[in-house]
Amino acid sequence: MIYIVSLLNDYLEENMRQSILFIPTLKEVPSDAVAKSHQLMLRGGYIRQVTAGVYAYLPLAYLVLRKAEKIIEEEMENINVPEMIMPHFLPATLWEESGRLPKYGPEMFRLKDRHGRESLLGPTHEETFTEIIGKNIKSYKQMPIALYQIQTKFRDENRPRFGLLRGREFVMLDGYSFAATREQLDKQFDDQKHAYKKIFKRCGVEVYPVIANSGTMGGKNSTEFQAPAAIGEDVIATNETGTYSANLEMARSIDTFSPEKEELKPLEKIATPDCATIEQLSEFLHVPNTRIVKSILYIVDDKKVLVLIRGDKQVNEVKLQNALDADSEPRVATNEELLSIVKATKGGVGPVKAAYADYIIADETVKGLYNVVVGANESDYQYINANIDRDFKVNEFADLRTANAGEPDPVDHLPLKFTTSIEVGHIFKLGTYYTNSMNAKFLDQNGKTQPIIMGSYGIGVTRMLSAIVEQHSTDNGIFWPKEVAPFEIHIIQMNMKNDEQTVVSKKLEEIFSDKYDVLYDDRNERPGVKFNDADLIGAPIRIIVGRRVSEQIVEVKKSTVQESVEMSLDSLTEYISKELR
Repeated sequence: MIYIVSLLNDYLEENMRQSILFIPTLKEVPSDAVAKSHQLMLRGGYIRQVTAGVYAYLPLAYLVLRKAEKIIEEEMENINVPEMIMPHFLPATLWEESGRLPKYGPEMFRLKDRHGRESLLGPTHEETFTEIIGKNIKSYKQMPIALYQIQTKFRDENRPRFGLLRGREFVMLDGYSFAATREQLDKQFDDQKHAYKKIFKRCGVEVYPVIANSGTMGGKNSTEFQAPAAIGEDVIATNETGTYSANLEMARSIDTFSPEKEELKPLEKIATPDCATIEQLSEFLHVPNTRIVKSILYIVDDKKVLVLIRGDKQVNEVKLQNALDADSEPRVATNEELLSIVKATKGGVGPVKAAYADYIIADETVKGLYNVVVGANESDYQYINANIDRDFKVNEFADLRTANAGEPDPVDHLPLKFTTSIEVGHIFKLGTYYTNSMNAKFLDQNGKTQPIIMGSYGIGVTRMLSAIVEQHSTDNGIFWPKEVAPFEIHIIQMNMKNDEQTVVSKKLEEIFSDKYDVLYDDRNERPGVKFNDADLIGAPIRIIVGRRVSEQIVEVKKSTVQESVEMSLDSLTEYISKELR
């Protein structure tokens, strides 16, 4: 059976007549399709929605996916990482053991079997791999090792949208490494990072490897691979030379404001009625917003954390969570909570006599400020001339601010620029985040028990499909990179009743199918229909067999250019070899 399927796949990839290939193209863009990639893949007959966030991959999309997966398999083999497969259906007890079950929340597909045992559909497989490795690796001599799979994943997205970019069922590569030392993990991480760069390059996806937040995955060191795209849900900060790149959640910048040192003035409490914003307070007091310190009360892991930041900056809550090493996402205290805890509304919250706060953390922009304005812990009142150490204490300083476009980057001090992008890959140094909680231990060289050190590596294969289309398309068609194109050569016969065109078209199909994936449009359709469909199929090379075939002349069009050129049949083989190989 496997042999028969293999033969069928080989036939599909190497030799196909368009008259028998299922490509249900659409003339109109569906009204609910916003992303260009979604529109083109629906119009081109690549995908069809089965239910919200769940798609069928029709023959064209399947061919692209198989080629992308083949590239992945080759590059994983190059770094000696073997492929395997895990079940989709997982026991909830594994996720309880790691502590991630409550953290993942409603995005998890959860179900019970007939015996009442709780299970889930795997959104990712850190726990499952840790369980198996922990039971089968006992000595440092068995490491380092790494494994990966390409598999369907499930996440119950609240708002599935943008076609394959945010779905409830998707194809993903997820890989995992296991090491006895940090040095081994560093080597595995670097190998994976290098392999991922090659995978994306071969698939034709422009990516930025960026500093990223690990989120619910755990660990403290991760890199995202972000593909610039207009529809992207992420924002990345880069400089013009590419020496610095980070997800906006993690981006750092240099603060160019430098306060002048001055004599400390007496603390004074004043009324500031109707000043609900920093701008209103600045205008009322006739002071710049750089002399105002915002005080925001957060609830973090059931603790009351007072966050201080200069008035012209905004708190980055991802950085705040990381700085506090918090399990839960920080949330701003409600007005009701402020009235109960502080006895003031939000504009009146401040650090002076803030005994209600369990912890006070300040952004680095607050350092070195003198005689600042802070809330007086009373509605419509502020302190002026407040100073750190004299009037209030700070438990910790950290980078808590959101970077802004144009600010200098921390590497070469060049202006940051922001780009919307699609996350197509993410790699993590998990450390012992899972192996500690799941008791995956080994004996080191000294016979001492140690937790296995882990890494985790993922590529959104179907998301990458959308990213390729976003980067390689016009409003009317796709120009696939040659290594992932469903077909490398598209032969279009203009008149199916012309015997000479038929003979030449079939001969070209026979010649080129030995080396390339060829699609032969043998349909009895109008030229306009054929050309429109060819734009959506997006083969790198299009051969048009038309009226000059009796002169041994055909038209050749590359998908990346507007116009076709006439070419003799004798020069066609050399031209295609140069273009495709």
